Amino acid sequence: MPPILSIIIPVFREEAIINTALCNLEPVMSGMPVEIIVVDGDFGKSTIHAIQYDGIKKIVGPKGRGPQMNTGAREAKSDILLFLHVDTILPENAVNHIISACSNEDIVGGAFDLGIASKKPTFRWIEKIASIRSRITRIPYGDQAIFIKNRFFQTVGGFKSIPIMEDVELMRRIRKKGEKIILISEPVKTSPRRWEEEGVLYCTARNLVLACLFFSGVNPEALKKYYP
Repeated sequence: MPPILSIIIPVFREEAIINTALCNLEPVMSGMPVEIIVVDGDFGKSTIHAIQYDGIKKIVGPKGRGPQMNTGAREAKSDILLFLHVDTILPENAVNHIISACSNEDIVGGAFDLGIASKKPTFRWIEKIASIRSRITRIPYGDQAIFIKNRFFQTVGGFKSIPIMEDVELMRRIRKKGEKIILISEPVKTSPRRWEEEGVLYCTARNLVLACLFFSGVNPEALKKYYP
């Protein structure tokens, strides 16, 4: 039976958490025909070598989240692609939500609301702001688990080979084409590690400034140095 969904996970030296990420996918799949494609941007295959699960499609691709996700998409066998960050956890009924959304011919893709895996009240505000932003702009970010119909993804040329904002650039291109996406209110849970390492206020403000600069036309190559 061909897979009903291809989950593409770009990684770079994530050997410490890759098996936890794959374990978190088990209840999501619930025996359904879903393929998982891990695309390693490290030509030493450090993350791929650490994988302890069978049935995972393991690929090495050019470093960069956009190129890695494009590499995974070219190998995908299903009609729907889900691009998942390694530190983001899907809700258990995510596959059903995605399949249901994509059964609508007018919808080309979508994403989930943002959830952050921390009990700190500050993150609840970040989640609310992200939900409002996504619905106003119709541009969800990559940590919201973007999914898209395979044929449409290939038609629009996939992700651009830029070092940052590849998710925003793709979703903005989709919006400009007048295509419809859906935002699923059930949230993913993404790791708070970057906020905790860099500081919540600094990280949030930095991300906002970078997004504004990108929308203003600043080259992503110039922005990359501010997003290590």
